[in-house]
Amino acid sequence: MRTSPSRPRVAVLGGGVLGVATATRLALRGAQVVLVTESELADGASGRSLSWLNSFGGMRSEAYHHLRVLGIDRYRTFATRVPSSDFLRFDGGLTWAAPGEDSHRAAFEHMRRNGYDAVWLTRDEVPRWAPGVNPAAVPEEGAIFNPGEGWVDLVALVRHLAGVFTEAGGVIRAGGGAADVVVEGGRAVAVRTGAGERIDADAVLLATGADVPRMVRPYGVRIPDATPRALLVRTKPVDTALRATLNTPRVALRPAPGGALVMDSDASAAEVVDHGDGSYEVKDSTVEQLLREATAVLAGDPRLELDSYGVGRKPIPGDGEPVLGELDEVPGLFVAFTHSGATLALITGELLADEITTGERSPLLAAFRPGRFR
Repeated sequence: MRTSPSRPRVAVLGGGVLGVATATRLALRGAQVVLVTESELADGASGRSLSWLNSFGGMRSEAYHHLRVLGIDRYRTFATRVPSSDFLRFDGGLTWAAPGEDSHRAAFEHMRRNGYDAVWLTRDEVPRWAPGVNPAAVPEEGAIFNPGEGWVDLVALVRHLAGVFTEAGGVIRAGGGAADVVVEGGRAVAVRTGAGERIDADAVLLATGADVPRMVRPYGVRIPDATPRALLVRTKPVDTALRATLNTPRVALRPAPGGALVMDSDASAAEVVDHGDGSYEVKDSTVEQLLREATAVLAGDPRLELDSYGVGRKPIPGDGEPVLGELDEVPGLFVAFTHSGATLALITGELLADEITTGERSPLLAAFRPGRFR
């Protein structure tokens, strides 16, 4: 920080996992933190994320892969400290591609070369590594199993972190409507809630998901945005042996606390109708087809019943890589904008909190600065 008060004041905008994780680390470091949310905690992208903890494949930069691996490591540490939680599991990830897709084999070879734990399974080997999967759904060439991967239920994680945050002295202003950053003298000095309350701060973090690019545009900051629609379907509790996260050509799914399953697919999200006013339309046929696709990849042909679904925008930067750190154009204003919010939440919360409280930039975030788009 540039002002270096004994207890820096920080305002965090955004009640998703990135905002709450960073706010919690800041409070634990002794900062005076106010977390401001437009509505309720985790009611945005964090509430409709498959939240697969992974660094699968080879289509990202080396720096991004390294940060994701560190993110998984932080969750393993978290699991040892909160061993009774039912919202975090490391039961591996099973992925297969459409028959004849060469890129899948290339991704496997890339992961093996870089030391990322990956096993190529034949169809017959799948039940031993990933119980609950229908082997007949796996293509003849096989599938990739990543033993170190897992999943986290972000709504439950956000609630847990919010409890730690308030115990550490943090303050939550939830449901205050859309907030704005107050910039005076070229520097971020406060936020103003939708209710008109001004909260003075030495630093402000924007962790508002898909709204980040729009919110920094008035300051001459351009962050390319590739945000699509997202649809996450949750079932009623179902009797299945599935523990791993599945990523298949037509559906991705994982277990959830309480015996439910959650699932999504690009094809289903593409059928969502965006009315352009913040509202969306999801057809019954879209949900029914997604449930059928999930049934087809599960052993025993279980009957899946809809419990609920979440729909909205899924934050993705234009180049696919995270956007993290302070804006050069507006000292004191930090941003957190990434597709991999689940995997990165704990590690980026730690690194951003350190930067905000010390003013020292982490080399781990050097590749992800917002200034790279200038």
